[in-house]
Amino acid sequence: MSVVEEFLSKDQEQSIINAIKLAEKNTSGEIRVHIEKNANKPPFERAKEVFKFLKMDQTHLKNGVLFYLAIESKHFAIIGDEGIHKLVPEKFWKTIKNKVISNFAEKHYAKGLEEGILEVGNQLKTFFPYEKEDINELPDEISKGE
Repeated sequence: MSVVEEFLSKDQEQSIINAIKLAEKNTSGEIRVHIEKNANKPPFERAKEVFKFLKMDQTHLKNGVLFYLAIESKHFAIIGDEGIHKLVPEKFWKTIKNKVISNFAEKHYAKGLEEGILEVGNQLKTFFPYEKEDINELPDEISKGE
């Protein structure tokens, strides 16, 4: 099994997916997690590439959020689409990033992602509230690279 496949247990992956589903009940925003072994670029630059590759820039309201991890490189980034950047305060990203990183420092990777994802859903409901006719524009599964 690869490093990426071994990073989280099946139960941890399911808990993260459940957190995405729960968070997206608060907001029309779309949340994804991408995990890969190494990043050959700075984390934010690589996250932008993955964001585009996963077609997260094609949501109707431009309100996608990506949690990006490169395991061996120890890189982490959160990136949101332009619709979010226009509305949220700067502390929005710092608060979420700090919540995730504090868990990562204790090697609680799944918990860090879950807490960050739930916080995104909670915070985005102010700017992008969930509407009953909302559709899930992107898969909730964790995407994985090499």
